[in-house]
Amino acid sequence: MTYEQSINYLYTKLPLFSRTGAKAYKADLKNTLTLCNYLDNPQNKIKTIHIAGTNGKGSVSHMLAAVFQQCGYKTGLYTSPHLKDFRERIKINGEIISESFVTGFVEKTMTVSESVRPSFFELTFVMALDYFSKENVEIAIIETGLGGRLDSTNIITPKLSIITNIGRDHMDILGDSLEKIAFEKAGIIKPDINAVIGEWIPETKNVFLNKAAETNSPLFFADEKYEILSNHYDVKYLEIETQNKDTKEVNKYHLDLNGLYQQKNLLTVLTAIELLKHHFSLQEVNIKAALSKVKVLTGLHGRWEVVHEKPLIVLDVAHNEDGIRQLVNQINHSEFKELHIIFGMVKDKDPDKVLNQLPQNATYYFTKANIPRALPEEELRQKALQYHLAGHVFPNVNNALKAALRQASLEDLIIVCGSVFIVGEVNFAKIPI
Repeated sequence: MTYEQSINYLYTKLPLFSRTGAKAYKADLKNTLTLCNYLDNPQNKIKTIHIAGTNGKGSVSHMLAAVFQQCGYKTGLYTSPHLKDFRERIKINGEIISESFVTGFVEKTMTVSESVRPSFFELTFVMALDYFSKENVEIAIIETGLGGRLDSTNIITPKLSIITNIGRDHMDILGDSLEKIAFEKAGIIKPDINAVIGEWIPETKNVFLNKAAETNSPLFFADEKYEILSNHYDVKYLEIETQNKDTKEVNKYHLDLNGLYQQKNLLTVLTAIELLKHHFSLQEVNIKAALSKVKVLTGLHGRWEVVHEKPLIVLDVAHNEDGIRQLVNQINHSEFKELHIIFGMVKDKDPDKVLNQLPQNATYYFTKANIPRALPEEELRQKALQYHLAGHVFPNVNNALKAALRQASLEDLIIVCGSVFIVGEVNFAKIPI
């Protein structure tokens, strides 16, 4: 097979959630375990950290990966979805998996794949495990795909489990209440293994406490370990001063992930690092260096990512109720003359919970991603009108961005958001700025 044939097989022969939604989700671990057994159980040959959550798990995964890389560990990173290239999902020390490994893996697993018919996510996660095992990584950061308890990634026994937060997303699969969603996410908490909770609310705290008691797992809440003393935002960085509540030690971090919502993620990361120091040598000087260049070390994109100034153009993958709330908070702390929002969603998100938070004093450019799950742009515009959000429709994000640039002055702010897939389709090579 060629690489192109391998990718075509993954995208067209296997159920793919990003394209078809809930019907591609396999709510058990059977296929994943069968595939791993076929490959001599690579999940048992590597050390891992497991991360779940509604929002923030991608940022936390990349921040931790950057820290381990900077501290000299050969670090695997598995995240999803990707923005531009499938191989972004599987990295070692920031380098994407090779085309030859992808092709070889698809070929050697085709017989068992045809037998068990795994989902796209199941097979690609096992690909990551096989790759990390064969490359002898010293630690692998594993981000869940959806949920936790029945997520394909939940076959690992990690050194640490992390749950960033709980919000209303994928409720058709995970449950119709925050308690039910928290129960699914809490499924990654393993017996006798430390677990970190990044954020909690009254509806979810007891869910985590009950699960930890059931599994005899030490549980740590990030806001009980660390607090923010001050912050300073710039278009290029976010400077945060923190204090350890136990030791009273104060540290200042200069993050290249400059979204204000990264403050909460930082507290989660610092709590995780404190626990991981029992297993790994993680020095403060390297931690600070790593957090100042996460994007360089791991290739994370789309988190309040400033890609141009004058006008200021920002890419952000915020796509659900909580994510949009954080995005709007960032907008409220930004300086600009006029606001332009390029916006698209997928059909299985609740548009009302998102649209009712967006600012009315903006010009909107409604668009859609090139996937079957995309909500048609005219339908989105009609829904937005109910919330007094006015704008025009565009067949793709790049046409929308061109239109916004024609309208914007040098002092304006242009934001592309609403869907990972919208952000992933931005092509600046075709857009003169």
